[in-house]
Amino acid sequence: MRLDGFSVWQRAHVVRTQSGYNAFVPPPLPPVVELSPALVRRLSSADRALGELAGMARTVAHPALLSQPMMRREAVLSSRIEGTRSSLSDLVLFEVEHPSGPASDDAREVYNYLAALDHLVAPDRRYPVSLPLLKEAHAVLFDGVRGAGGATPGEFRRSQNWIGAPGSLLADAAYVPPPEADMWSCLDAFEKYLHAEHELPPLLTLAAVHYQFEAIHPFLDGNGRIGRLLVILLLMEWGLLPAPLLDLSAYIEPRRDRYYDCLLRVSTRGDWPGWFAFFLEIVEEQARDAVRRAARLQALRDDYRARVATARSSGLLGLLVDEVFRVPGLTIGRARDVLGVTHRAAGLNIDKLVRAGILTEIPGRARPRLFIATGILGVLDGSD
Repeated sequence: MRLDGFSVWQRAHVVRTQSGYNAFVPPPLPPVVELSPALVRRLSSADRALGELAGMARTVAHPALLSQPMMRREAVLSSRIEGTRSSLSDLVLFEVEHPSGPASDDAREVYNYLAALDHLVAPDRRYPVSLPLLKEAHAVLFDGVRGAGGATPGEFRRSQNWIGAPGSLLADAAYVPPPEADMWSCLDAFEKYLHAEHELPPLLTLAAVHYQFEAIHPFLDGNGRIGRLLVILLLMEWGLLPAPLLDLSAYIEPRRDRYYDCLLRVSTRGDWPGWFAFFLEIVEEQARDAVRRAARLQALRDDYRARVATARSSGLLGLLVDEVFRVPGLTIGRARDVLGVTHRAAGLNIDKLVRAGILTEIPGRARPRLFIATGILGVLDGSD
């Protein structure tokens, strides 16, 4: 890592290792930042947008039926930032067909992101917000995926990693995080800060936490995804959202170069205001987008349930409607398990959803037959 990209005052945090390379050791949080009027306005606007999303989530009867589709979108795009090429449809197909099968493609990585999120926000999880909890999430994230051995799932790194162009080495890397000995002291301070009284407003504290985790880069792989999962977790832990509805990665993915540059400039130039402004922009834009998509999902659910609510309906069709909002795809076997009925009865109920325009069968497939809720995928995939 070359020093010429660092400002004079940031070079104070660069260490020269015994192996002869430079590494950056981020100082403990919180940063000392003067909040400019423009940043205060941006913070106020992001707070309002997030508050509107939280208010909407608290008024619906079943917020999980909105958050689960939104987090599938987040899982796809957060993983795409790191190089996967799986689509939302690929994820749904994998969930319906192969969740316990071999890691054959990128869909397993996206599926694991959802599983890691579920682990983090589970009410009966073993750990509070802590380093052990993040290690558990990392183990889930890399469970059964290709190359998992090199990522040492569930363990902080015991060797040096770095960030740079393909083929770059430590000497010419764009960024080298703290060496292992310094990493542990950084992580200790990081964990203490998570539970300290925070002087910065909550959204700026979140931005600082996300940067600090990325700067420490404690895992050999998966730091970006765990760092974004941590933001979703803290939004709920700190009472800013009642459910995981904010899909940050939908805004970051098409702006990944700006995202990486803003994070790097905190290390190289001490540009906290620039990173804070971008993070608040992400929160505001995605909170407003989430309100619109959640409202469309809620209207779609109401419409679907109205389509299947007849005088002769047993209520089973309503259960299937809610199931496709959880996972927008069904097989007859999955419907049988959800409803607790025979295979034939499950098939008849799925046929009714097809006739109602709620499910579409994927043609040309051998058994099992597969049905997709194209309307739900359209809300998630479409630009808004």
